[in-house]
Amino acid sequence: MSTLAHIAASEPSIQQDEIDAVNDVLRSGCISSTGTYLTQFETAWAAYCGRAHGVAVTSGTTALELAVETLDLEPGDEVIIPTFSIISCVLAVIRAGATPVLVDADPITWCMDATQVAARITSRTRAIMPVHIGGHPCEMDPLLNLADRHGLAIIEDSAEAHGAEYLSRRSGASVWQRCGSFGMSSTFSFSASRLIATGEGGMIVTDDDALATRLRSVRNLGLRADRRFCHSELGHQYRMTNLQAALGASQVRRVGELVKRKRWIGEAYREQLAELNMIELPTEEPMARSVYSMYGIVLRDDAKIDAKELADRLAIRGVETRPFFLGMHEQPALLERGLFKDEHYPVSERLSRRGLHLPSGLGLTEIQLSRVCHAVQEILQ
Repeated sequence: MSTLAHIAASEPSIQQDEIDAVNDVLRSGCISSTGTYLTQFETAWAAYCGRAHGVAVTSGTTALELAVETLDLEPGDEVIIPTFSIISCVLAVIRAGATPVLVDADPITWCMDATQVAARITSRTRAIMPVHIGGHPCEMDPLLNLADRHGLAIIEDSAEAHGAEYLSRRSGASVWQRCGSFGMSSTFSFSASRLIATGEGGMIVTDDDALATRLRSVRNLGLRADRRFCHSELGHQYRMTNLQAALGASQVRRVGELVKRKRWIGEAYREQLAELNMIELPTEEPMARSVYSMYGIVLRDDAKIDAKELADRLAIRGVETRPFFLGMHEQPALLERGLFKDEHYPVSERLSRRGLHLPSGLGLTEIQLSRVCHAVQEILQ
């Protein structure tokens, strides 16, 4: 058995431009939630996503919370979300006083199974929350069509899909659209494992002028624009700092390079692991241009070990991994609240037990990637 030097699951790409921008903020003293970099980041990221407005916040989780809160939901209202996702999606719905309704994952893309959504729509449904998993876009056209038919909002969770693209045919022609351009609003996370990384942080992008104005107020304690310290509604302190935005604004300028690097990582893994018959590799459907935000593999059912044992064996070899999501219907904190009792979603359950993410950070070198593949092959062959 070979011993590998530690290879992290994910590391951001921090270049001299980012360092210079952060130093510029430190020298200016504008380290709080005002400053030119904050405006630059919001404007540049919204434009990249094809949106009119960007509202930067403290995290992807708080971005979801504000996006759902501004729907003004009432008790008993429902939001349809995938069970195979991070708990932030459920938290946003619960904290808005509404009811989360689950659908299973698509077995190929691991995103929300769009074919299951129609059956979950009721007279109380108010929104659908598609989540792009692992950098692969969710099947958006059917969801947008359902939303139009039933008068529902779409809140698009693009936390893992910076720069990913979806081939939409809704206009009658085939048009590639970036994730983050769909629905009423779209949310992003900029945590350290993301393609654009500000340490922590998030953003909501939208084309709705009034919604953007309200989001800017609610993220800032509900302050009114016409008078400071006067509040028309209860808000939150969810402001991103100018220091974080300096990192983000600099990275947006080279986002094309970062997307290219992520796609190279995905393609290199696929090439080197293609002959290993004990695992299933992530797909890229014809309607998608994935960015492989985290490169996931799924152990086949006849593999003699599960994902946890594979992760443990890789750790011994110096390879850090990350587990797949545990479905919302299996989360102890949610079951204790009486949610999702006796609900089962077989695709999500299989993924959570058989899947794990290999190192996928932008700093991953070709040599490191090959060593990871060798370690996986050594364990499973």
